[in-house]
Amino acid sequence: MAPRTITKSLRPILAIPRTGGTSLLPLTTSLPRRAFHSSRPALSSSQIPPINPDTPQALRKPLSDLFSLQSRVVLISGGARGVGLTQASALLQAGAKVHALDLLPDPSLDPKSDFSVVKSTYPSSSLTYHRVDVRDQDKLNQLVARIAEEEGRLDGLIAAAGIQQETPALEYTREDSDKMLGVNVTGVFMTAQAVAREMVKRKKGGSIVLIGSMSGTVANRGLICPAYNASKAGVIQLARNLAAEWGEHGIRVNTLSPGYIVTAMTAGLFDAFPERRKSWPDANMLGRLSYPEEYQGAAVFLLSDASSFMTGADLRIDGGHCAW
Repeated sequence: MAPRTITKSLRPILAIPRTGGTSLLPLTTSLPRRAFHSSRPALSSSQIPPINPDTPQALRKPLSDLFSLQSRVVLISGGARGVGLTQASALLQAGAKVHALDLLPDPSLDPKSDFSVVKSTYPSSSLTYHRVDVRDQDKLNQLVARIAEEEGRLDGLIAAAGIQQETPALEYTREDSDKMLGVNVTGVFMTAQAVAREMVKRKKGGSIVLIGSMSGTVANRGLICPAYNASKAGVIQLARNLAAEWGEHGIRVNTLSPGYIVTAMTAGLFDAFPERRKSWPDANMLGRLSYPEEYQGAAVFLLSDASSFMTGADLRIDGGHCAW
Protein backbone atom coordinates (compact mmCIF):
# COMPACT_ATOMS: atom_id res chain seq x y z
CA MET A 1 0.00 0.00 0.00
CA ALA A 2 1.43 3.36 -1.01
CA PRO A 3 1.93 5.98 1.71
CA ARG A 4 -1.03 8.34 2.03
CA THR A 5 0.74 11.68 1.83
CA ILE A 6 -1.44 14.73 2.24
CA THR A 7 0.99 17.62 2.22
CA LYS A 8 4.67 17.69 1.38
CA SER A 9 6.36 20.99 0.69
CA LEU A 10 9.59 22.86 1.29
CA ARG A 11 7.76 26.12 1.74
CA PRO A 12 7.04 27.49 5.22
CA ILE A 13 4.46 25.27 6.83
CA LEU A 14 1.84 28.04 7.04
CA ALA A 15 0.67 30.39 4.33
CA ILE A 16 -0.91 33.83 4.46
CA PRO A 17 -4.55 33.75 3.28
CA ARG A 18 -4.95 35.62 0.01
CA THR A 19 -7.18 38.68 -0.04
CA GLY A 20 -10.69 37.73 -1.01
CA GLY A 21 -10.20 34.10 -0.05
CA THR A 22 -12.90 31.94 1.44
CA SER A 23 -13.52 32.63 5.11
CA LEU A 24 -13.15 29.56 7.30
CA LEU A 25 -15.01 31.03 10.27
CA PRO A 26 -18.44 32.64 10.72
CA LEU A 27 -18.57 36.37 11.27
CA THR A 28 -19.63 35.80 14.86
CA THR A 29 -16.11 34.67 15.65
CA SER A 30 -14.46 37.88 14.51
CA LEU A 31 -12.02 39.44 16.92
CA PRO A 32 -13.36 42.13 19.27
CA ARG A 33 -12.24 45.68 18.61
CA ARG A 34 -11.45 47.97 21.51
CA ALA A 35 -10.50 51.57 21.22
CA PHE A 36 -8.36 53.36 23.75
CA HIS A 37 -7.70 57.07 23.59
CA SER A 38 -5.42 59.08 25.82
CA SER A 39 -4.23 62.66 25.63
CA ARG A 40 -1.42 61.98 28.08
CA PRO A 41 1.98 62.41 26.36
CA ALA A 42 4.48 59.56 26.51
CA LEU A 43 7.24 59.91 29.09
CA SER A 44 10.90 60.06 28.15
CA SER A 45 13.37 57.78 29.91
CA SER A 46 14.52 60.67 32.11
CA GLN A 47 10.93 61.26 33.27
CA ILE A 48 10.21 57.68 34.32
CA PRO A 49 10.21 57.53 38.12
CA PRO A 50 12.89 55.19 39.57
CA ILE A 51 10.47 52.76 41.22
CA ASN A 52 13.32 50.33 41.75
CA PRO A 53 16.53 52.34 42.30
CA ASP A 54 18.74 49.31 41.60
CA THR A 55 17.39 48.90 38.05
CA PRO A 56 20.05 49.80 35.44
CA GLN A 57 19.37 52.99 33.53
CA ALA A 58 19.37 51.02 30.27
CA LEU A 59 16.20 49.23 31.39
CA ARG A 60 14.37 52.39 32.41
CA LYS A 61 12.74 52.97 29.06
CA PRO A 62 9.30 54.13 28.00
CA LEU A 63 7.15 51.10 27.25
CA SER A 64 7.12 51.89 23.53
CA ASP A 65 10.94 51.84 23.50
CA LEU A 66 11.03 48.44 25.19
CA PHE A 67 9.17 46.97 22.22
CA SER A 68 11.11 48.92 19.59
CA LEU A 69 13.37 47.15 17.10
CA GLN A 70 14.63 50.38 15.59
CA SER A 71 17.81 49.86 13.52
CA ARG A 72 18.14 46.20 14.51
CA VAL A 73 19.01 43.61 11.87
CA VAL A 74 16.95 40.42 11.94
CA LEU A 75 17.02 37.29 9.76
CA ILE A 76 13.88 35.25 9.08
CA SER A 77 14.24 31.80 7.52
CA GLY A 78 11.10 30.77 5.69
CA GLY A 79 10.45 34.48 5.27
CA ALA A 80 9.14 34.57 1.68
CA ARG A 81 5.56 33.77 2.63
CA GLY A 82 3.38 32.31 5.33
CA VAL A 83 3.95 33.03 8.98
CA GLY A 84 7.54 34.04 8.23
CA LEU A 85 6.40 36.87 5.96
CA THR A 86 3.72 37.93 8.43
CA GLN A 87 6.39 38.15 11.11
CA ALA A 88 8.63 40.13 8.75
CA SER A 89 5.86 42.70 8.37
CA ALA A 90 5.63 43.05 12.16
CA LEU A 91 9.38 43.50 12.57
CA LEU A 92 9.43 46.14 9.85
CA GLN A 93 6.66 48.02 11.63
CA ALA A 94 8.77 47.90 14.80
CA GLY A 95 11.71 49.49 12.98
CA ALA A 96 13.88 46.47 12.15
CA LYS A 97 15.80 45.80 8.96
CA VAL A 98 14.82 42.32 7.80
CA HIS A 99 16.63 39.75 5.66
CA ALA A 100 14.25 37.00 4.49
CA LEU A 101 15.73 33.59 3.63
CA ASP A 102 13.78 31.00 1.65
CA LEU A 103 13.84 28.50 -1.22
CA LEU A 104 11.80 30.45 -3.76
CA PRO A 105 13.81 31.77 -6.73
CA ASP A 106 11.88 35.06 -6.58
CA PRO A 107 8.98 35.47 -4.13
CA SER A 108 7.67 38.51 -6.01
CA LEU A 109 6.79 36.17 -8.89
CA ASP A 110 5.00 33.62 -6.70
CA PRO A 111 1.19 34.07 -6.77
CA LYS A 112 0.97 32.57 -3.28
CA SER A 113 3.32 35.14 -1.77
CA ASP A 114 2.59 38.73 -0.75
CA PHE A 115 6.29 39.48 -0.46
CA SER A 116 6.21 42.29 -3.04
CA VAL A 117 3.26 43.89 -1.24
CA VAL A 118 5.11 43.90 2.08
CA LYS A 119 8.33 45.12 0.48
CA SER A 120 6.62 48.02 -1.29
CA THR A 121 5.12 49.23 1.99
CA TYR A 122 8.51 50.03 3.52
CA PRO A 123 11.75 51.65 2.30
CA SER A 124 13.35 49.45 -0.35
CA SER A 125 16.38 48.65 1.80
CA SER A 126 14.30 47.52 4.79
CA LEU A 127 13.42 44.07 3.42
CA THR A 128 15.92 41.99 1.43
CA TYR A 129 15.41 38.51 0.02
CA HIS A 130 18.04 35.75 -0.17
CA ARG A 131 17.56 32.32 -1.71
CA VAL A 132 19.09 29.49 0.32
CA ASP A 133 18.29 25.97 1.48
CA VAL A 134 18.66 25.68 5.26
CA ARG A 135 19.98 22.14 4.74
CA ASP A 136 23.00 23.48 2.85
CA GLN A 137 25.20 24.37 5.81
CA ASP A 138 28.11 25.82 3.84
CA LYS A 139 25.97 28.21 1.78
CA LEU A 140 23.91 29.09 4.84
CA ASN A 141 27.02 29.98 6.86
CA GLN A 142 28.44 32.04 4.00
CA LEU A 143 25.19 33.95 3.53
CA VAL A 144 24.72 34.75 7.22
CA ALA A 145 28.35 35.85 7.56
CA ARG A 146 28.03 38.10 4.51
CA ILE A 147 24.85 39.72 5.80
CA ALA A 148 26.42 40.35 9.21
CA GLU A 149 29.55 41.79 7.60
CA GLU A 150 27.62 44.10 5.27
CA GLU A 151 25.27 45.28 8.01
CA GLY A 152 27.96 45.51 10.67
CA ARG A 153 25.65 43.80 13.14
CA LEU A 154 23.18 40.96 13.58
CA ASP A 155 20.60 41.29 16.33
CA GLY A 156 18.02 38.58 15.88
CA LEU A 157 16.64 35.52 14.12
CA ILE A 158 13.25 33.98 13.56
CA ALA A 159 13.73 30.40 12.32
CA ALA A 160 10.40 29.77 10.59
CA ALA A 161 11.41 27.48 7.72
CA GLY A 162 9.72 24.11 7.98
CA ILE A 163 7.75 21.41 6.18
CA GLN A 164 4.70 19.30 7.03
CA GLN A 165 3.60 15.83 6.02
CA GLU A 166 0.60 13.82 7.13
CA THR A 167 1.26 10.10 6.79
CA PRO A 168 0.42 7.18 9.13
CA ALA A 169 3.42 6.01 11.14
CA LEU A 170 3.27 2.50 9.66
CA GLU A 171 3.54 3.94 6.14
CA TYR A 172 6.33 6.47 6.74
CA THR A 173 9.52 5.98 4.75
CA ARG A 174 13.01 6.62 6.03
CA GLU A 175 13.55 9.16 3.23
CA ASP A 176 10.51 11.18 4.27
CA SER A 177 11.50 11.04 7.93
CA ASP A 178 15.05 12.15 7.15
CA LYS A 179 13.72 15.02 5.05
CA MET A 180 11.33 16.17 7.78
CA LEU A 181 13.96 16.14 10.51
CA GLY A 182 16.59 17.56 8.16
CA VAL A 183 14.56 20.71 7.53
CA ASN A 184 12.62 21.10 10.77
CA VAL A 185 15.35 20.23 13.27
CA THR A 186 18.80 20.20 11.67
CA GLY A 187 17.97 23.13 9.38
CA VAL A 188 16.71 25.16 12.32
CA PHE A 189 19.77 24.20 14.39
CA MET A 190 22.24 25.17 11.66
CA THR A 191 20.46 28.48 11.03
CA ALA A 192 20.57 29.34 14.73
CA GLN A 193 24.21 28.27 14.89
CA ALA A 194 25.20 30.47 11.94
CA VAL A 195 23.48 33.49 13.48
CA ALA A 196 24.84 32.85 16.99
CA ARG A 197 28.36 32.52 15.62
CA GLU A 198 28.14 36.06 14.23
CA MET A 199 26.63 37.37 17.47
CA VAL A 200 29.45 35.85 19.52
CA LYS A 201 32.01 37.26 17.11
CA ARG A 202 30.65 40.79 17.61
CA LYS A 203 30.12 40.40 21.38
CA LYS A 204 26.77 42.18 21.25
CA GLY A 205 24.39 39.37 22.15
CA GLY A 206 20.98 39.06 20.54
CA SER A 207 17.71 37.16 20.49
CA ILE A 208 16.88 33.97 18.60
CA VAL A 209 13.32 32.73 18.12
CA LEU A 210 12.67 29.21 16.87
CA ILE A 211 9.19 28.51 15.55
CA GLY A 212 7.86 25.46 17.36
CA SER A 213 4.26 24.29 17.54
CA MET A 214 1.72 23.17 20.08
CA SER A 215 2.24 19.83 18.27
CA GLY A 216 5.61 19.66 19.98
CA THR A 217 3.78 19.41 23.31
CA VAL A 218 0.77 17.21 22.52
CA ALA A 219 -0.23 14.54 20.02
CA ASN A 220 -2.95 16.25 17.99
CA ARG A 221 -6.18 14.28 18.09
CA GLY A 222 -7.03 13.04 14.59
CA LEU A 223 -3.88 14.47 12.98
CA ILE A 224 -1.44 11.83 11.71
CA CYS A 225 1.91 13.63 11.79
CA PRO A 226 4.36 11.54 13.85
CA ALA A 227 7.58 12.90 12.33
CA TYR A 228 6.37 16.51 12.24
CA ASN A 229 5.27 16.44 15.88
CA ALA A 230 8.56 14.83 16.89
CA SER A 231 10.46 17.51 14.97
CA LYS A 232 8.66 20.31 16.81
CA ALA A 233 9.29 18.67 20.18
CA GLY A 234 12.93 18.57 19.13
CA VAL A 235 12.91 22.28 18.30
CA ILE A 236 11.52 23.16 21.73
CA GLN A 237 14.17 21.09 23.49
CA LEU A 238 16.86 22.44 21.17
CA ALA A 239 16.00 25.99 22.20
CA ARG A 240 16.44 25.15 25.88
CA ASN A 241 19.89 23.70 25.27
CA LEU A 242 21.03 26.56 23.04
CA ALA A 243 19.81 29.03 25.66
CA ALA A 244 21.90 27.24 28.29
CA GLU A 245 25.05 27.31 26.14
CA TRP A 246 24.76 30.79 24.68
CA GLY A 247 23.46 32.71 27.67
CA GLU A 248 27.01 33.62 28.67
CA HIS A 249 27.30 35.49 25.37
CA GLY A 250 24.16 37.51 26.00
CA ILE A 251 22.19 35.49 23.45
CA ARG A 252 18.62 34.62 24.37
CA VAL A 253 16.90 31.64 22.71
CA ASN A 254 13.16 30.97 22.94
CA THR A 255 10.47 29.16 20.97
CA LEU A 256 7.16 30.50 19.71
CA SER A 257 4.62 27.69 19.37
CA PRO A 258 1.43 28.43 17.42
CA GLY A 259 -1.83 26.53 17.50
CA TYR A 260 -4.02 25.90 14.46
CA ILE A 261 -3.97 28.85 12.05
CA VAL A 262 -6.35 29.96 9.28
CA THR A 263 -4.25 29.57 6.13
CA ALA A 264 -4.54 28.47 2.52
CA MET A 265 -3.08 25.12 3.60
CA THR A 266 -5.74 24.80 6.30
CA ALA A 267 -8.43 25.39 3.69
CA GLY A 268 -7.02 22.54 1.62
CA LEU A 269 -7.03 20.20 4.60
CA PHE A 270 -10.64 21.13 5.36
CA ASP A 271 -11.58 20.16 1.80
CA ALA A 272 -9.88 16.79 2.28
CA PHE A 273 -11.15 16.29 5.85
CA PRO A 274 -14.45 18.23 6.30
CA GLU A 275 -14.82 17.05 9.90
CA ARG A 276 -11.78 19.13 10.90
CA ARG A 277 -13.63 22.33 10.08
CA LYS A 278 -15.51 21.79 13.34
CA SER A 279 -13.20 19.58 15.39
CA TRP A 280 -10.17 21.89 15.25
CA PRO A 281 -11.89 25.03 16.60
CA ASP A 282 -13.75 22.91 19.16
CA ALA A 283 -10.42 21.58 20.48
CA ASN A 284 -9.43 24.89 22.08
CA MET A 285 -11.01 27.11 24.72
CA LEU A 286 -11.82 30.00 22.38
CA GLY A 287 -13.68 27.87 19.86
CA ARG A 288 -11.97 29.28 16.77
CA LEU A 289 -8.76 29.08 14.79
CA SER A 290 -6.05 31.72 14.99
CA TYR A 291 -4.80 34.08 12.31
CA PRO A 292 -1.15 34.67 11.31
CA GLU A 293 -1.32 38.26 12.57
CA GLU A 294 -2.05 37.04 16.10
CA TYR A 295 1.59 35.95 16.44
CA GLN A 296 3.14 39.24 15.38
CA GLY A 297 3.12 40.82 18.83
CA ALA A 298 4.78 37.76 20.33
CA ALA A 299 7.58 37.88 17.77
CA VAL A 300 8.28 41.56 18.45
CA PHE A 301 8.19 40.87 22.19
CA LEU A 302 10.69 38.00 21.97
CA LEU A 303 13.13 39.97 19.82
CA SER A 304 12.89 43.21 21.78
CA ASP A 305 14.15 44.45 25.14
CA ALA A 306 10.68 43.80 26.55
CA SER A 307 11.74 40.16 26.99
CA SER A 308 15.29 40.90 28.15
CA PHE A 309 15.15 38.34 31.01
CA MET A 310 13.39 35.60 29.03
CA THR A 311 15.34 32.68 27.60
CA GLY A 312 14.93 28.92 27.33
CA ALA A 313 11.16 29.35 27.32
CA ASP A 314 8.37 28.18 25.03
CA LEU A 315 5.75 30.84 24.34
CA ARG A 316 2.77 28.73 23.30
CA ILE A 317 -0.18 30.59 21.75
CA ASP A 318 -2.86 28.00 21.07
CA GLY A 319 -6.18 29.34 22.34
CA GLY A 320 -5.86 27.07 25.36
CA HIS A 321 -5.68 23.90 23.26
CA CYS A 322 -3.03 22.31 25.49
CA ALA A 323 -4.56 23.53 28.75
CA TRP A 324 -7.61 21.29 28.84
